[in-house]
Amino acid sequence: MPGATEDEVRANLVWNLRSALNVAALQCKFEPSLLTLQNYNIILENHKDELKKAYETVNKYFVRTNKGAKVGISAMDRYGTRTYSAFTTVAAQYGFCQTASAIATHAAYAPRGTLYKVAIAEMNALRNALVPWGEERFSRRVRVDTRLAMPRLDSICWSKRNEWVAKKCGPFELTYR
Repeated sequence: MPGATEDEVRANLVWNLRSALNVAALQCKFEPSLLTLQNYNIILENHKDELKKAYETVNKYFVRTNKGAKVGISAMDRYGTRTYSAFTTVAAQYGFCQTASAIATHAAYAPRGTLYKVAIAEMNALRNALVPWGEERFSRRVRVDTRLAMPRLDSICWSKRNEWVAKKCGPFELTYR
């Protein structure tokens, strides 16, 4: 957020934390024992004043920097979409959900008015949890070789009986394209 004040940066951090935990509450339902949804709802209740202030501060930033309410609201909508999209993950879902669960528990029971301290302490871990991982021997990313092996197809290299003519074209080798 270029040109943001210290309060706007803090509000942005709190709003990013809320966005990430919102995504986790929706995305981590596959494992109810993580309690991401329950902790997220506790955060919304316990820190509603701080979240409201953060939203208003970030919204005012976009109105201020975009020279008008209508353009600012549109910029805020784009910002929100990008923020939520940044926290959606497939390849790193397990690690993200575990990390988000621990952070949501920390945030849910943080004293009112101190959610920004949780955001300062935990946003790095939350962002790092978005990195895909896998087992050392069998990585989670499937590698597919899309190269195509083709012999030379010149008519001079093939006899009338469709056999390779090594005298004219050398030994039979496949080339990759």
